[in-house]
Amino acid sequence: MLVSLKAQVNVNVSLPFWGPAITTEEYYYLPDIDSYYDIRQSQFIYLNKGVWIRSRTLPNRYRNYNLNSGRVIVLKEYRGNSPYAHFKNHKVKYYGNTSQWKGVGEGKALRGKGKNNRNKKEK
Repeated sequence: MLVSLKAQVNVNVSLPFWGPAITTEEYYYLPDIDSYYDIRQSQFIYLNKGVWIRSRTLPNRYRNYNLNSGRVIVLKEYRGNSPYAHFKNHKVKYYGNTSQWKGVGEGKALRGKGKNNRNKKEK
């Protein structure tokens, strides 16, 4: 007996208001606070006493951090459940970068914070 099944799967991803408008990537890296954001699960991932924590909100130590003006790096090359496995590399790559950008694709296309910086591309 041969049975043919067809299935359709819809995945709705609710993007945060403060992040770049993307739909295919899974994580943002927030270098200003050494944290990640899981786009599909709508969870922040941050280090607390040596353990990576997943939470819908940031911890109190970041209560004054402004997500709208902070740097956001889209992790285009990563697939998996533990982006923090590459934390040391991310920290070195993005540490001290004081540019006023929100990244869309690990430095490829960039969106600035200021009105005059929209849709600029890094050379």
